[in-house]
Amino acid sequence: MSTTSRRIGLIIVGDEILSGRHQDKHFAKAVELLGARGMQLSWAQILGDDRDMLIAAFKRSFASGDIVFSCGGIGGTPDDHTRQAAAAALGLPLELHPEAREAITLRTMEMAQKEGRPAPDMNTPENQQRLQMGVFPRGCEIVPNPYNRIPGFYIQDHTFMPGFPVMAWPMLEWTLDTRYRALHHVEQRAEHAFLVYGIPESRITPAMVAVEQRWPGVRAFSLPTVGEDGRRPHIELGVKGEPGPSAEALAFLQAEAERLGGRMTP
Repeated sequence: MSTTSRRIGLIIVGDEILSGRHQDKHFAKAVELLGARGMQLSWAQILGDDRDMLIAAFKRSFASGDIVFSCGGIGGTPDDHTRQAAAAALGLPLELHPEAREAITLRTMEMAQKEGRPAPDMNTPENQQRLQMGVFPRGCEIVPNPYNRIPGFYIQDHTFMPGFPVMAWPMLEWTLDTRYRALHHVEQRAEHAFLVYGIPESRITPAMVAVEQRWPGVRAFSLPTVGEDGRRPHIELGVKGEPGPSAEALAFLQAEAERLGGRMTP
């Protein structure tokens, strides 16, 4: 698959998102971080902490060839299933990654030193449980976590990160700027939109079809409103694609909207 056609997906894992106890923050941040690098999110999913569901989702995403970022569920408690599901989806065993062991051990030592406790014994049940957070699918690479050293992992174009934004977002940036630097600003894309009043969406639809037929690399979009928040009903019409063709398509769509009786002001 060429660099110009790589799709990028986001998987957000957590029952707390689906129940409404927590509000997702990853989607907007991922869009922002990708956009700053000339990249674009192609799809996103929110999934609960259900191992079978996660296995099925990861099987699909691994098979897709997409670049995927997954946030959440990589901890060591019974409600965390992402590490196990990723391994099962790939048919790989789980094992303690040596670099993860080193990072978690260093973090445990730092915590003990900060609290004035003796150097920790990593063979105690409590510290063995901490090391479970470094048990990843065999053959993966770690993703460094600058916040508290507890790493995520990377395998087959999938990057798995914690659900905590303070950890996940720096890890996402690091991954974009190291593994995927070659994809930054590969495609020059533009997006233009305008508001049109006084015509129904059905009347402008043939012009949108004509845009995509005349300029194959350009997509037309329509976002109608029904007058909520005291605003008059209108349609936000737009185009996105390569800068030159997009500008031509925009001028065509504006002219068609006016020809069909649309107004650019309320």
